[in-house]
Amino acid sequence: MSKKIIILGGLGNGSVIANALIDANKRGYDEWEFAGYLNDKQEKDSSIEGFPVLGKTRDACEFIKKGFYFINTIYRIDGQQERIKLFENLKIPDSSLATFIHPMTYVAPNVKLSSGIVIMPNVSISSGTIFGKCCLVMVGATIGHNNEIGSYCHFAAQCCTSSFIKISDGVHIGLNATIRENLKIGKNSTLGMGSVLLENIGENEIWAGNPAKFIRKAK
Repeated sequence: MSKKIIILGGLGNGSVIANALIDANKRGYDEWEFAGYLNDKQEKDSSIEGFPVLGKTRDACEFIKKGFYFINTIYRIDGQQERIKLFENLKIPDSSLATFIHPMTYVAPNVKLSSGIVIMPNVSISSGTIFGKCCLVMVGATIGHNNEIGSYCHFAAQCCTSSFIKISDGVHIGLNATIRENLKIGKNSTLGMGSVLLENIGENEIWAGNPAKFIRKAK
């Protein structure tokens, strides 16, 4: 019997991942079944692209008791602290976080994934890389070998990291961004879309451009 997943979030990352779950089911991968959303902007019993809103995020405790599993997609680009705190205040145990790897992806056998990870279609993750919990690796991203990646990180579609990179918690890597090897990226920082990163990024910083430059502090 498939385990039922509730997505925290909605249109955007949430709905994209919901459809990836459904696509995986059609391909014969039936470990997980999408049940609906917890969403703070829409009312219970409404719908998002035809799938039910089951309640607010604060209702997660009720569904934990019923044996549901969860994926968190409530992230933002400009500073993650508030969204991470919101999620952590729900006190969802790691054992109730789903780790979903779409069947059309490559993850090296010695990659270490924590709970709550999503790996979307056409992603490649090379050997020796380690992830913290609740990271989202979106469609077509490439993650090189021997990287150390914290929790609550978001890798947008088609981004590419090289190797031996240390990425702290709450980092957002934008669409089509590229990161050179042997760099460090501080907590809650952002690399803008299409950027080429050749230098370290400090905590709570936003960088963008080719080559990427410091833009401002995250809000």
